[in-house]
Amino acid sequence: MKYQLIEDDKSLQNLCQQYSNASVLAIDTEFVRTRTLYPKLGLLQVFDGQQLALIDPIAIDDLSPFWQLLVNENITKVLHACSEDLEVFLTSGNCKPVNLIDSQIMMSFLGHGLSMGYAAMVAHFTEIEVDKSESRTDWTKRPLSQKQLDYASADVEHLFNLYPKILAEIEQVGWLDYAKQETQLLVERKFTSIDENQLYRQIKLAWRLNSKQLNVLKHLTKWRYQQAKKRDLPLGFVVKENTLMAVAQSNPESLTAMNKLSGAEVLDIRHQGKAMLAILNQAAQNDEVDYPEKIQRLDEYPGYKQIFKSMKAFIANVSEQNNLAVENMASKKQINQFLTWHFNLNEAKKLSCESGVNPDILTGWRYDLFGQALQYFADKDFKA
Repeated sequence: MKYQLIEDDKSLQNLCQQYSNASVLAIDTEFVRTRTLYPKLGLLQVFDGQQLALIDPIAIDDLSPFWQLLVNENITKVLHACSEDLEVFLTSGNCKPVNLIDSQIMMSFLGHGLSMGYAAMVAHFTEIEVDKSESRTDWTKRPLSQKQLDYASADVEHLFNLYPKILAEIEQVGWLDYAKQETQLLVERKFTSIDENQLYRQIKLAWRLNSKQLNVLKHLTKWRYQQAKKRDLPLGFVVKENTLMAVAQSNPESLTAMNKLSGAEVLDIRHQGKAMLAILNQAAQNDEVDYPEKIQRLDEYPGYKQIFKSMKAFIANVSEQNNLAVENMASKKQINQFLTWHFNLNEAKKLSCESGVNPDILTGWRYDLFGQALQYFADKDFKA
């Protein structure tokens, strides 16, 4: 397939004017994310069945014509495994796409598992073996090689050609609306603002800390995230998680004491010790009444193992009745999310109310299919 390399604003405007009349666009992105918090966009690939274009975001000053395509509700945008693509759209264009569908999600509703790769999907429908050797190359380096350009163009060419086949199959089994909703759920997750005051809950061993220590950890995780955003660094490049835990547990009063902490990284203390001491001083200003409550572990809830087993059996039964793979119905994470909400652990219902985000099982197609029945089952059999 011949492709057009778009390297200036005028060419992009003309291209997007043509694409604005399309009913379907296959889209992919290439980016680099090794030592940064945010992905660095290196290339955009688009195909409408007639014109395949590779858009150079480094050479082009204004990508707004492309972002306008993403929010055009009359055009179906097809991507495969689009989670990271969504991050690119958010961080590079602050653009929340509409009428988007993920072919990986579509394939999952056709019984191919939750994480079918692009190459495996192409192989399933064709005898073509996709070359993935360029997937880890530096897409921000110029000039791009001929091999990189060929690789990038093949991705959207195959995706566009396979989409009608995938669409026909999923319409036949009746799960298209579910796949659309599941894609939209993914979009909403990616575009939900991060609550910096709740980041401490994401630290794996935070449940070990008491309220005073959690208050320190809350301040530290918020500070680390703000530093990561400001400097565009991965969180671990600012301060490692184990260092945050060690500092929160011990609440040292000096660099000398901080340097003696077991489990803390030496380089973290050397580079960020003074800054962390300042954060500890801020945390000390909080009144005890404002400290976070100690984190309750779901797996320590009385009868959790049997409750989880009962939940799985309930969902498996619904899955069988509807001839839909059980992994599509609810993952372990989604079951635990529901149970945490049901038992109101760690203020789950309050946080859900404040954010407007309910457990996945209680939204969209899952709620319509079995959410209400599951709530009744849980209210009857599981004492909250």
